[in-house]
Amino acid sequence: MDDVDVMNQLQEELGIDPVRVDYKDPKHPVLKIETLEGMMIANVGDYIIKGVNGEFYLCKPDIFKKTYELVK
Repeated sequence: MDDVDVMNQLQEELGIDPVRVDYKDPKHPVLKIETLEGMMIANVGDYIIKGVNGEFYLCKPDIFKKTYELVK
């Protein structure tokens, strides 16, 4: 999956529109997400959570693994 596919998926499945990517450091682009707490920076590996009212939250991988359980 290339960058364009990922951006399209974020727009279509999560409803993040517009998708904002910051390429200030081209080797480590970040995604800017508007949350209830303001603009947040999502790095590769972070989880984006959509709340029940359509709001977005960012969650670091270590916190996500401690908080949520994988269901198969």
